[in-house]
Amino acid sequence: MAGSGLILPDFLFCLLLGVTIRNLSPWIKVLRLSPATVDLIGGVALSMFLVMALMGMRLIDLASLAGPLLVILALQTITMAAYAIFVTFRVMGRDYDAAVLAAGHVGFALSSTAAALAIMKTITERGGPSPLAFLIVPMVGAFFIDIANALLIQGYLALPLFGFPQ
Repeated sequence: MAGSGLILPDFLFCLLLGVTIRNLSPWIKVLRLSPATVDLIGGVALSMFLVMALMGMRLIDLASLAGPLLVILALQTITMAAYAIFVTFRVMGRDYDAAVLAAGHVGFALSSTAAALAIMKTITERGGPSPLAFLIVPMVGAFFIDIANALLIQGYLALPLFGFPQ
């Protein structure tokens, strides 16, 4: 990919490899993955990511912006909750999977794919598994959105308006 001129984040290749291994493991006898082990490692990795992301924040620098940020966050939360209830939940079928997907959509919109997965995991611990939601949200949130963002950003930066060479 380095020679193609297309610049993608390094983690996308790791993500693609993980998705490939996870989805091929039922058919390849050498790749026997224990679902409990995958869940444990996934939970540890998600927790570590969230801790590292929060530890890297310098909250003192944001103190002067606390008021406007709280107003923006409140408006974003209300808007996203309404959208998840009235659009996502209804479009996805008004069932349990739709509820888990809507919750993941809220987490993704307000923070990140990791937050969406944490919210979905909390809901499924109480209500039972939702394989459809855990297939759609990570694939769309982490993989397709990241690829689309990388391509769109490169496309915009290639416009003559920005003055970057092609």
